[in-house]
Amino acid sequence: MTPTENQIATEIAALDPRIELIAVDRPAHGTLRLFIDHPHGVGLDLCERVTTQVRDLLGDYALEVSSPGLDRPLSKPEHFARFEGHAARIRTARPIDGRRNFTGRLLAAGAEAVSIESGGKTFEIPFELVSRSNLVPEPSEVQP
Repeated sequence: MTPTENQIATEIAALDPRIELIAVDRPAHGTLRLFIDHPHGVGLDLCERVTTQVRDLLGDYALEVSSPGLDRPLSKPEHFARFEGHAARIRTARPIDGRRNFTGRLLAAGAEAVSIESGGKTFEIPFELVSRSNLVPEPSEVQP
């Protein structure tokens, strides 16, 4: 049985309550990828400490622990709010105005929905329809 994100987050918080579980991904059968963040950044040492902390809970899985990277997943309303003004990509479970993919600037995020400017139009996307979303690195953030 796969542990829930809440169980994983609770286990990680026992190590350090400032570590945030951003997302859990299942890239292959038997593999879990955890994306974590910390106010002081995420380095190899922190990834190793988190791996050790969750090993008993996730012992049946090959485990990858990673920083969110420049294309950081956005999985909670507070993530969208924190990155208002940044470029993002949102994919929805169902079409909104005939579209399921939106790439543009995050305008606002509330408790129920996020607003994004995409293609010269503003779209309000309820969080319940967001199937996948992430930041889009801007040229000034990408190192040559």
